[in-house]
Amino acid sequence: MPDMKFKISAVSDNPARVTVNARNFTMIVDEPPQLGGTDQGANPVEYVLAALAGCLNVVGHLVAKEMGIEIRNLSIEISGVLDPAKFMGKPTEERAGYKKIDVVMKVDTDADEDTLKKWLETIEQRCPVSDNLQNPTPVNITVEASR
Repeated sequence: MPDMKFKISAVSDNPARVTVNARNFTMIVDEPPQLGGTDQGANPVEYVLAALAGCLNVVGHLVAKEMGIEIRNLSIEISGVLDPAKFMGKPTEERAGYKKIDVVMKVDTDADEDTLKKWLETIEQRCPVSDNLQNPTPVNITVEASR
């Protein structure tokens, strides 16, 4: 299958809020008031967790269908822990991103434990967002200044 390219564009509305366009969709990314925002949308690190939940949902259902598993209900709870010091410009040895992310997938299904274990292993292998979070991905950031 050929590579697929995904693209977004974003425009800064103020120092804490950006409007993002993805295909025909608009998302507001904002910070809560304690981080200088107006709380008009989820913040960037919350969108990372939301992206992971969305991907796990899609891949989870896809893999279940392939394995002949019935999913009657699926809920996903994700939490992440990060130290905001580097983000806030304070000296620290900590990385800026999440230290860890915990995911709990609650599934109402007809599958037994062994089948669920194989289902989860397959999801972990095939989820692109999880892969990006767990492995280095080259990110090239450039700047184009207009004067």
